[in-house]
Amino acid sequence: MLEEKNIKKTHRTEEEKNNIIKRLNIIEGQIKGIKQMISDDRYCGEVLTQMLAVNKALESLENIILESHLKRCITKQIKEGKEDVTEEIMDLFKKFR
Repeated sequence: MLEEKNIKKTHRTEEEKNNIIKRLNIIEGQIKGIKQMISDDRYCGEVLTQMLAVNKALESLENIILESHLKRCITKQIKEGKEDVTEEIMDLFKKFR
C-alpha cells in the first residue's frame, strides 16, 4: 500500500459538499447541453451564450471555494505560524487573473 505524503486535504461539511456537488452537476448538465447544441448545428451565438453561462457558473463556484479556503485553510495555517502560506495565496491570485 502506498503512503500519501504531503497531500493536503480540506475537510468540508456535508452541506458544503452537497452544495458544491449540486453546482457541479448543474455545470455538467450545461456542458452536455452545449455538446447537444453542437450536434444539432445550433447557431454559434446561442452556443456562445451557453458557454458564457458555464463560465459564470464556474466563476461563482470558484469564488465560493476561494472564500472558504481563505477563511478556513489559510487562516488556520497563519494561526499555526506557517507564514509561507502567503506564497500560496499569491500564486492562487495570479492564476485567477
